[in-house]
Amino acid sequence: MTDFLEASSGAHASARMDLGAGRTVILWENRGDRVFYDHPSGHTFSFYLKGGTGTRRLDIGGATGHPGAVCVMPAGHSSDWEIVSPFQFVHVHLPDHIIRSSYAHIHDRDSRQLEVRESTFTDLPGIAAPMLQIAQAARTGDRLSAEVALSTLIADLPEEKLVLKGGLSPQQLRRTDEWIAAHIGGSILLADLAREAGLSEFHFQRMFTLSRGISPHKWAMTKRIEKAKEQLQGESSLAQISSTCGFSCQSHFTRSFKAEVGTTPARYRAQIHAEGG
Repeated sequence: MTDFLEASSGAHASARMDLGAGRTVILWENRGDRVFYDHPSGHTFSFYLKGGTGTRRLDIGGATGHPGAVCVMPAGHSSDWEIVSPFQFVHVHLPDHIIRSSYAHIHDRDSRQLEVRESTFTDLPGIAAPMLQIAQAARTGDRLSAEVALSTLIADLPEEKLVLKGGLSPQQLRRTDEWIAAHIGGSILLADLAREAGLSEFHFQRMFTLSRGISPHKWAMTKRIEKAKEQLQGESSLAQISSTCGFSCQSHFTRSFKAEVGTTPARYRAQIHAEGG
């Protein structure tokens, strides 16, 4: 979605925040425009902050927006929009594997149960409230507030009633997570995780990715980053945190943290300390 709007002559980004791993928050202003989203690669959540009555979605009959309206545009869903009067809105863009792995982490369940339903100009308090918080966080640069709101948004998304086939059992996933937590400060090998699940490495890799939405390696990395975030709230040095969380060196820690979070560990620490007063 970001690419389509950035190519538009009428759209202007008034604020943006990079939360890492392809997660972006952008406050937009638009007027006198026509935008066609052609099979976007990720999921986009939109919340109308001001105006919107002059915004129509043409491919579903010309429905018009309003302040407080929520739009959910799932990955791969095309849409055609006409804007005839000024309005302000916030977009949150999430890659599919990120939203599914976050869902699996929050609910401790198979990521395939998550359903991202298309929605246009609806009143959805469970999405609207965290979206408003995210917009305010983008204006002020309050990263912690944005992360909390994003977790709330994902936690309240609907679930599909599926009969799941394949993947790992809840017990296998739990044993895997326990192994990762117990060895977070050292090497975490695929062979060890597969042994805990009682599977071959090849079969475990496929079944884990099916259930969690991301590979075992990326899942373990998110756990290292989560632990690092916790420790950055204290006074441990970056070198100590790097070692405790299992990174090979401080530069590896910095590169991995920035890729996952969108900023360096030092800047993240400075932001959360500033936000905490």
